[in-house]
Amino acid sequence: MTRTHQKVSHLRKSNGTYTPVSAAQGVEHALSMLSGRWKLLILFHLFGGQVQRFSDLERLMPDVSQKMLAQQLRQLEKDGMVLRVVHPMVPPKVEYRLTDWGQSLCPALDALLAWSEEKPAAAAGAL
Repeated sequence: MTRTHQKVSHLRKSNGTYTPVSAAQGVEHALSMLSGRWKLLILFHLFGGQVQRFSDLERLMPDVSQKMLAQQLRQLEKDGMVLRVVHPMVPPKVEYRLTDWGQSLCPALDALLAWSEEKPAAAAGAL
């Protein structure tokens, strides 16, 4: 398996005061921020410090419409995972990159990917 990130040294530690209910609610909230057909793909195209223009993301994701790509990027920006930088020129140059907090998500997604690959063969047939 290929890792999708460099080591992220600024990860915050939990205060350890979660109950089963608050932990489940926290994870549900995190998953809701990532829900959307294209958000994970956008994040994976931006991991590792990549800076992409809107047109670059369109080229990398040919099946997404401009409207949907703009919508998903706006949501990721609103949630604090993506930073949108507008350069004042004609035509405007807009670039997207991950915030430090967005980049810190990469190890968690790597762990989730590794976990999914470890699914026992017997469980795979049960679905």
